[in-house]
Amino acid sequence: MGARLFTAVVPPASVMEDLDAFLEPRRRAETRLRWTRPEGWHLTTAFMADVADRHLDRLSEGLQAAALRTPAFTLTLAGGGAFPWPLETKNLWLGVTEGADALTRLAERCRNAASHAGIQVDGARFVPHLTLARAGRPLDSTRLLRVLDTYQAPPFEVTELALIASHLRDRAHRYEILETFGLSTGG
Repeated sequence: MGARLFTAVVPPASVMEDLDAFLEPRRRAETRLRWTRPEGWHLTTAFMADVADRHLDRLSEGLQAAALRTPAFTLTLAGGGAFPWPLETKNLWLGVTEGADALTRLAERCRNAASHAGIQVDGARFVPHLTLARAGRPLDSTRLLRVLDTYQAPPFEVTELALIASHLRDRAHRYEILETFGLSTGG
C-alpha cells in the first residue's frame, strides 16, 4: 500500500493560537469529542488515500503548476459546521467565509493535478473547512455550532500549498509536510 497524502492550506501560528484559545473551554466542556490538535490543523484541498512512490514526481510537478496558476488570497475561518449533519455529528468543523471561492478553485486544481499524475483522489464534494473534532458515536452538536458561529478568526493571506503525509497509528494522525508550493504573487 502506498502513502496517505493530502494537499492543504495550513493557517499561520497566530490564527491557530487565537482559535486554540477560543476552543480551550469548549474542549473541557465537551468530552465526548476527540478534539484535533492545533499542530495538525489544516484545510484539505485534495485527499489521496494510496499514492505509490512512482507517482510522486509527477504529482509534485502538477501541484507546482497548480499553485503558480492560483493567485495568493485572503482567507477567514468562521462559523461552525458538522458532517454528516448537526443532529448526528461525526465531525465538527470551522468553515470559511472570506476566500471560500479561491480555496475551492485551488482544491479543484489540486485534484486535477493528482488525477493527471495517475492518483485516485477522494471524490467527495468539496466543502471548505478545518476539522476541529471527531465523535466516536454520532451526537447532537447544535449547541456547539451556535458557539462556533460566534467565532471569527483573524484573516490571513494564503501564499502556499502544502503536500502532507498522514501517518496513522492507533486512530491518531501525525502529519508530515513533504513539500510546499508558493502561490502566484502576481510579480
